[in-house]
Amino acid sequence: MSDAATPWFVDFSDVWLAYNEELLQKNQFAVEAIDLKVRKGEFIAIVGPSGCGKSTFMKLATGLKMPSMGKILIDGQPVTGPLKISGMAFQAPSLLPWRTTVDNVLLPLEIVEPYRSNFKQKRKEYEERARKLLQKVGLAGYEDKFPWQLSGGMQQRASICRALIHEPKMLLLDEPFGALDAFTREELWCILRDLWTEQQFNVILVTHDLRESVFLADTVYVMTKSPGRFEVRREIDLPRPRDLEITYTPEFTDIVHDLRGHIGALRKAGATINQ
Repeated sequence: MSDAATPWFVDFSDVWLAYNEELLQKNQFAVEAIDLKVRKGEFIAIVGPSGCGKSTFMKLATGLKMPSMGKILIDGQPVTGPLKISGMAFQAPSLLPWRTTVDNVLLPLEIVEPYRSNFKQKRKEYEERARKLLQKVGLAGYEDKFPWQLSGGMQQRASICRALIHEPKMLLLDEPFGALDAFTREELWCILRDLWTEQQFNVILVTHDLRESVFLADTVYVMTKSPGRFEVRREIDLPRPRDLEITYTPEFTDIVHDLRGHIGALRKAGATINQ
């Protein structure tokens, strides 16, 4: 595919970030030399050891942090501040305990323009959209319950609905399933896979779980220890749609082992440098 025919949806050009002026003077960067080009609708995952700058990268991708050097374009536009076209979900669902599930999901529409201005007039329509989304992720019958009446997995489903309610072009997920048990986690992989297949938004998933990254993503990037940079790019050439059975195949396991080997080698290299 040529760049002209398909402009990149996410385009990082030699991006470096130091957290403050003093660290910049000392050339101490949290992430360095990030070059990343992502097609529209692509699902990427970022893996790597703790403290390698994965969350810092997310802040750059959403415009919560500005790079010290380099350029970031999202959807063809330079990033100059927090993006309205993205939705985010984190490891902790952080639902407001005094709001019902459906009211938690509606929250972005009360805050983000252009929805905010119309919220009162269109509340019924928006609520219908929220209820449909909750039903899609298996929360039919729980729309009017409070967060304390939901399990951790249910709360995380609601959190993903909240991130998608304003129909963002990009979904950023920071360890979203890390606190869940294995069965719930795999259920949520399938829910995310189905939502993405249907709506084709871009996804950037940060995870420690290599199986998760290989099951969900088109491309997996391995980050080095701080200062974080992308050391390995691995296209996942497993056919879609993917079912959980694929995670037990030799092809799948080989990719996971290959990625694990890269992370192990980076850890060793980091330990040698630090000695």
